[in-house]
Amino acid sequence: MRSERAQARTTAPRNRPSFLLAVTALLVVAVSFVPLGYVIAQSIDTGWDTASELLFRPRVLELLVNTVQLVVVTVPLCVIVGVVAAWLVERTRVFGAKIWAVLLAAPLAIPAFVNSYSWVTAIPSLGGLHGGVLIATLSYFPLVYIPVAATLRRLDPAVEESARALGLGPWAVFFRVVVPQLRLAISGGALLVSLHLLSEYGAFVFIRFDTFTTAIFEQYQSTFNGAAATMLAGVLVLFCLTLLVIESVVRGSARYARIGSGSARRMTPADLGWRYQPLALVFLAATIILSVGVPVASVLRWTVLGGRDVWKFDELASALGQTLGFGLAGAVVTCVLAFPIAWISIRHRGRFSRFLEGATYISSSLPGIVVALALVTVTIRYLHPLYQTVGVVIAAYCLLFLPRALVNLRVGLSQAPMGLEEAAQSLGISPISAFFRVTLRLAAPATAAGCALVFLGIVNELTATLLLAPTGTRTLSMRFWSLSSEIDYAAAAPYALMMIVLSLPMTYLLFTQSKKVAGL
Repeated sequence: MRSERAQARTTAPRNRPSFLLAVTALLVVAVSFVPLGYVIAQSIDTGWDTASELLFRPRVLELLVNTVQLVVVTVPLCVIVGVVAAWLVERTRVFGAKIWAVLLAAPLAIPAFVNSYSWVTAIPSLGGLHGGVLIATLSYFPLVYIPVAATLRRLDPAVEESARALGLGPWAVFFRVVVPQLRLAISGGALLVSLHLLSEYGAFVFIRFDTFTTAIFEQYQSTFNGAAATMLAGVLVLFCLTLLVIESVVRGSARYARIGSGSARRMTPADLGWRYQPLALVFLAATIILSVGVPVASVLRWTVLGGRDVWKFDELASALGQTLGFGLAGAVVTCVLAFPIAWISIRHRGRFSRFLEGATYISSSLPGIVVALALVTVTIRYLHPLYQTVGVVIAAYCLLFLPRALVNLRVGLSQAPMGLEEAAQSLGISPISAFFRVTLRLAAPATAAGCALVFLGIVNELTATLLLAPTGTRTLSMRFWSLSSEIDYAAAAPYALMMIVLSLPMTYLLFTQSKKVAGL
């Protein structure tokens, strides 16, 4: 009986978080509700008669069909590509696994709108749903691959070995034992992909594929604060809430921390043999060529065609410095703010934790322009000294990319069991010291991965920066979009190349940190 009680204490989280932790998380959530409050307030001002006329029309139905089709087709493709790629590099002896592991994260270093511009340059007729699915899948499958690969490294092989000993075949072990343990990583990555699809603008403009986001941007460009755009943003919020419910159901309530004698060991990689090794290499090579090779080749081609005249080093240096500063500051602040919510979602599960998680995704489901206009309205009316300051820009980045940090932190904390922290305290270590020496160390790889993902998102962000940045700010993405909008592709190429080069170190950091098992 005593041992059972001890085990219950190590596996069951406390129902209530500390007061300070709860208040901190609530403050973050309160700020995340600013864009939603903006949409609701504008909708109320519009009135039901006008709102119904704007919502119930053929154009809205067309946008809804396009957006739903895009999500329904793209998300499963990203899951399939991400899971298969992660399995090959982590669980098999595919040739060059370490190199493939890095390259498969590289698409995150290429903005989706640069990827789109590259494919349109290669295939001018590319467009519509098939074009959007192609570009979105190639741009966002790493959001599934990275957490799945990190989880596969930390899974205890003893469970799979026991399943094999009971007579299950390889496919049965994969679907009945491994996939349930990947559910948290897959559902979180799929949710991130879905939210990116809802808020992406530049990639779909290049291929002339209309979604709610492109329509909202067009409306705001024509009327700045039009009722039609506000109504469309409200539909996006409802879409986000639907996705959150689906993700919560798929994720379930199971816990995946390992507790027991000894330490977990790595699974022995499977030998693909001469029959499957070529197929695996073809799959990985095709994925990298399409997602990385095509955009890099296109950017280099335009850079060469532009010659020396397109290399304006003073403007490039200024844009690079500003982008680097925004990226580092935004990544650190976002991860710090996401940590209390991730902690509560893993250690204190319940309605309160689900509310906190769901609230953080609402702002990220909105287009950057809606988040930006909400912050513009608030700062002009109530916090005028903060209008067009760096702090407001960082706040927008936190609202937009908080889920990127949250998903990774949640995965890391889910594999840092409370039992280890309590064992450290039983040895005389203070709770704070035990947190830093045990829990934070175990979650360090996931934290670094979250920071890297946020940094990559900030480097590639466009619309919110355009509206909120202080006068004179010219980031790499802003300069690229300005020049490419003028059909000056050669002049835009150096900025695209710099965005890729700047993102590569963070991609490598993402790879190296996720490889650290941290004693699990």
